[in-house]
Amino acid sequence: MGKQSQRPVGEESAGEVVMGLRESFASGKTRSYEWRAAQLKGIIRMIDEKEENIMEALEADLSKPKLESFIHEISLAKSSCGLALKELKRWMKPEKVSSMLTAFPSSAEIVPEPLGVVLVISAWNYPFLLSIDPVIGAIAAGNAVVLKPSEIAPSTSALFSNILPDYVDSSCIRVVEGSIPETTALLAQKFDKILYTGNAKVGRIVMSAAAKHLTPVVLELGGKCPVVVDSDVDLKVTSKRIVVGKWGSNNGQACVAPDYIITTKSFAPKLADALKVSIENFYGENPLESEDISRVVNSNHFARLSSLLDDAKVSGKIIHGGKKDEKLLKIAPTLLLDVPVDSLIMQEEIFGPLLPIITVDNVEECFDVINSKPKPLAAYLFSRNKKLEERFVKSVSAGGILINDTTMHFANPNLPFGGVGESGVGSYHGKFSFDSFSHKKAVLHRSFGGEVSARYPPYTPQKQKLLRALLSGDIIGLILALFGWPRS
Repeated sequence: MGKQSQRPVGEESAGEVVMGLRESFASGKTRSYEWRAAQLKGIIRMIDEKEENIMEALEADLSKPKLESFIHEISLAKSSCGLALKELKRWMKPEKVSSMLTAFPSSAEIVPEPLGVVLVISAWNYPFLLSIDPVIGAIAAGNAVVLKPSEIAPSTSALFSNILPDYVDSSCIRVVEGSIPETTALLAQKFDKILYTGNAKVGRIVMSAAAKHLTPVVLELGGKCPVVVDSDVDLKVTSKRIVVGKWGSNNGQACVAPDYIITTKSFAPKLADALKVSIENFYGENPLESEDISRVVNSNHFARLSSLLDDAKVSGKIIHGGKKDEKLLKIAPTLLLDVPVDSLIMQEEIFGPLLPIITVDNVEECFDVINSKPKPLAAYLFSRNKKLEERFVKSVSAGGILINDTTMHFANPNLPFGGVGESGVGSYHGKFSFDSFSHKKAVLHRSFGGEVSARYPPYTPQKQKLLRALLSGDIIGLILALFGWPRS
């Protein structure tokens, strides 16, 4: 444990960082259970001892409510680390698999091995969890790691740089702060895997840089996550779960937050009224003053969200909210009804406190709407109709699907978290994190016995009969070939 000097990282010094990590990895120290467990225990201790500092950083970066910081970031990170520590020996153990008759006698196994030196590029919206959770998986798998926190969440980035080296082996785990130049310098290096969380535009840049070194990637991106609401739902429960999934998830600044609602024209007014009630119950009559809702991350994103609201196609569609405070970087929870599908707000991921409602004549039309867009990171359905539920699961391609709730699947470590198509490549969480940062090495063990002469040239007609029977599983043919009897 101990701090490495922090200085601006250009391409040359980025190379030095990676070279140092490669030397540490080559020493073999990261491969042992003891080293991995020690780092995970250190991270748990860091979370326990620095909880208040973490909350302060999240408040400074996003005005994130303390309870939300604890539930959505701190507790999930600690649970992830605890699970890895509990299951690590089992995850590291080679998996025995069946061998084959042609290699008898033999045994086969799949051995997980660390990839080497990996890069984690984090996002600003959940800057603590989305930084440390992939690092936990990379450490559990036995890798050396570079963590590049998001510069858009500067307080959390500085926190990692200042405190993480006190709790982990900094000869194998490094934090590199900075913005585009530093990230570009890191991407110029050869890593053994890169995990990036962010938007598709930067994801393409990361993937392009990785391709130069044939480096595999995990890209956790986003997309427009739809919420389909049938007319047979428990309206009160549905509205609460949508509202907390949208505005209780960093004020809509979450990759799995509901992006738009699809419901029928006849049911939309009832749903809108229920959503208004839940919003007011949760955040009061003036949500701009609520302490239970995050602010927009910065002025650039505030301007982007404002432009979505100012679009002539939707400016008359606001049925609730719409108030803004540029000084505080706050926009009230906003509902929009009957938004045109060709409006700006429906063409890009909103990533903020605006929630459009699209109406259709019957709920089955939702499939055409969803499937006309790039595949989302998450898709949600509220319904009691089991046939509709089955069709939704089968017909909607998304990173994850949740029935009768929102965002909760993210917290289940037994489910992979990742996108498909435009919403991402690869997945992690729990054992999936360990697997993502491991190579599954195929190993076959044989002795010097069990020789079959037919394997070797010259290939006589009798040998050919034997090998054909053996490889095709023809037991009778195999017996005939062994005794040299013709097939009748």
